[in-house]
Amino acid sequence: MPPIDRSDRSVARAERFLLTELQPVVESNLHRHLDVAKEWFPHEYVPWSAGRDFSGPLGGQEWTQDEATLPEVARTSLVVNLLTEDNLPGYHFAVAEFGKDGPWGNWVDRWTAEEARHGAALRDYLLTTRAVDPRALERARMAHMSAGYDRPDGYSALHAITYAAFQELATRISHRNTGQISGDPICDALLAKIAADENLHMVFYRNLVEAAFELAPDTAMEVVRDVVVGFEMPGSTIKDFGRKSAEIAIAGIYDLRLHRDSVVMPILRKLRVFEQEGLGPVGEAARDELAAFIAQLDVKATSFTDRREGIRAARAKREAATVAV
Repeated sequence: MPPIDRSDRSVARAERFLLTELQPVVESNLHRHLDVAKEWFPHEYVPWSAGRDFSGPLGGQEWTQDEATLPEVARTSLVVNLLTEDNLPGYHFAVAEFGKDGPWGNWVDRWTAEEARHGAALRDYLLTTRAVDPRALERARMAHMSAGYDRPDGYSALHAITYAAFQELATRISHRNTGQISGDPICDALLAKIAADENLHMVFYRNLVEAAFELAPDTAMEVVRDVVVGFEMPGSTIKDFGRKSAEIAIAGIYDLRLHRDSVVMPILRKLRVFEQEGLGPVGEAARDELAAFIAQLDVKATSFTDRREGIRAARAKREAATVAV
């Protein structure tokens, strides 16, 4: 689909109208979030007694690969998730464009504070347990943050809100599965706390999309179509992201099947996308395109799952041969 021309006055007016109409929904969901969110402290989930100085001005010990006791794929997933959190200033700037005052501004600040907590907790855990090369991690942070974040061309405020609903649920699943595959109860407990926050964020954004369907069903359907068809995780600009995401998928932390069955479909069902009535020709066409894409995604997910089994079997065979030698 061609990008939306946000300089077009009619488009700008429609966007302002929708944001204005959504303000009461933002306010009520902000209050709901504050009521149900549970306070927690990252420092309580970091094994500080396991930490020691690194080499450098403090004369500590040089990091070595043999200190990385977590499975490699768990460390890869933790670093990808952390670098995504590190880019938070860019995401904050993008969503704050839609308003810095009132309920929306209050939400953006609260959301930013909670996401920043995740980044602090992940970095403290990784460095204290010496799970990763600290210099490589810092260089990756600098490179990723220096590249910044730009919303895709044509993304409206509703696109950003809708994308966040899907992305927050995807991140929740990635965190939970990373914790479980780590083999470390401390890591698992920390990521469970982070995942709980992400789930509440998803609910907030999803409820706004649900309200948008009541206000402007055709527009909402087009936006959902755009976001689902063009979805990319926010860490896609990380160096070697393709290779890293492939390993994460092979491990079953986050893959196409999980994306379709545990992220896309639950949100679409909650929004009643395929039961929506009163759509015009534009909305109906968008829904048809969405349905066709979902069907294709199902085929691709099945194909990937089949190929993954072959990859795992080949790796197990190689490992067995190595042990035998």
